[in-house]
Amino acid sequence: MSLVLLTKRIEFAAAHRYLRAEWDEAKNRAVFGHCYNPPAHGHNYLLEVTVAGEIDPKTGMVVNLFDLKRVLLDMIEEFDHKNLNLDMPYFKDRIPTSENFAHVLWAKLAVQQDIGTLHTIRLCEDEDLYAQVTAADGLEIATVTKRYTFNAVQEGHQGRDWDCFVTIRGKIDPATGMVTDIGALDRLVQDAVIKPFNRQDLCQVLGSDTVSGEALTKTIWDRLVGKSTGGALHSVRLVSNRDLSFDYAG
Repeated sequence: MSLVLLTKRIEFAAAHRYLRAEWDEAKNRAVFGHCYNPPAHGHNYLLEVTVAGEIDPKTGMVVNLFDLKRVLLDMIEEFDHKNLNLDMPYFKDRIPTSENFAHVLWAKLAVQQDIGTLHTIRLCEDEDLYAQVTAADGLEIATVTKRYTFNAVQEGHQGRDWDCFVTIRGKIDPATGMVTDIGALDRLVQDAVIKPFNRQDLCQVLGSDTVSGEALTKTIWDRLVGKSTGGALHSVRLVSNRDLSFDYAG
């Protein structure tokens, strides 16, 4: 029987701060930006846990959702409304970035016997930024996805908002706890995508009679690939509306 994936979402709140004590303030601020600001900043985290397994012929389920929810609630109770830097021993020697935090949660869930086989963990700081770790990638790799929005005219349509999700994949830097420099990624996307496209006619900008969503997604990929600071461009998702999106992964 084929494996089936099942995903459960759960929310909790926690605070963190990015800093390395051995670095001076100038370097901490240059590397971590606003995330360095004292004392800490909080997030309403959304955790998505995906497990894999065969469907039990007796229950019709991959895993009992009651058991999965119980395990998740028990786990996040340890972190809920805590300062990750000060209260959690897991971050004594590493920065509580979303990438590192996702791997901590993975280690705690991977030993649970009642939730099937752990497949993916996605940890969302907010609607615009999330980290993801998978069984296939192992302990050193993560992806980070950042959402950007621009408004542009497509042939036959009035100006519309496009949500552009840019995903970077790579090893977690042991010094920074990050896959990529988010500030540098923001600047790259602003210069290569937002400034050229925002409030513009896409046909005029791209010199084409028509611009499909597929072509626009590929164009964004071409403008970003090979230019990230840390990690490598993994995928670009362009969302036209809630019913239509386009993905390109090179």
